[in-house]
Amino acid sequence: MVTGEPAAGRRRALVVEDEPHIRELVSLHLGLEGIEVTEAATGEDAIRTSEEGAFDIVILDLMLPRVDGMAVCRAIRRQRVNHDVPILMLTARREESDKVLGLESGADDYLTKPFGVRELVARVRALLRRPRLPSPAIDGHGPPIAAGALRLDPARRQAVVSGAVVDLTPHEFDVLYLLASHPGIVFTRERLLEQVWTTDVHVTERSVDTLIKRIRQKIEADTRDPQFILTVWGTGYKFAEDHGG
Repeated sequence: MVTGEPAAGRRRALVVEDEPHIRELVSLHLGLEGIEVTEAATGEDAIRTSEEGAFDIVILDLMLPRVDGMAVCRAIRRQRVNHDVPILMLTARREESDKVLGLESGADDYLTKPFGVRELVARVRALLRRPRLPSPAIDGHGPPIAAGALRLDPARRQAVVSGAVVDLTPHEFDVLYLLASHPGIVFTRERLLEQVWTTDVHVTERSVDTLIKRIRQKIEADTRDPQFILTVWGTGYKFAEDHGG
């Protein structure tokens, strides 16, 4: 792993890739862009390094040994220092479901291997131009929410159902917190995309339905008769009013 203090004013990138030649290639071209690069070959190294300092962008391989890219992505999104860092995920998988899972785990964009260097650089430039705005609950400033058996703590980014901690991805937590913060208010799929995914162009309204389904599987006693997140047919979703407070 390459470490070192960046020169004043230089952008910092964390490159997480277990294949040395790909890691070196990415690092080389980011360096040519004037970006200071830190390398990590494993998910464990990536998480540890990301906790030690702030980065301007993370290039993250999905298929890492032991701790995979999605787990690393979720861990980074739960941190305070790098919670809003742009993450570009590299994947050898071409299936849409794998790309959507990567994005829903907290990545901002993806690039399928094999990729061209010019496209990589273009994606990195685009992500670095994005404003780093926190998602609805990610800055931890929102109040805790108690709704029946459900408890949401935005400071810890933690969900608890009937006393048991529920493992939610960053986007799952943000969608749930957004809905629970406004019981009875109907959110269209488009509005949820705007509020939670902001400028991501690869996520569709169908992805919202998939995400809601996964949240229900984790928090509802009976997904066929949901008590927390209700479907408003033809429109979108809302949080049950009788659970607010």
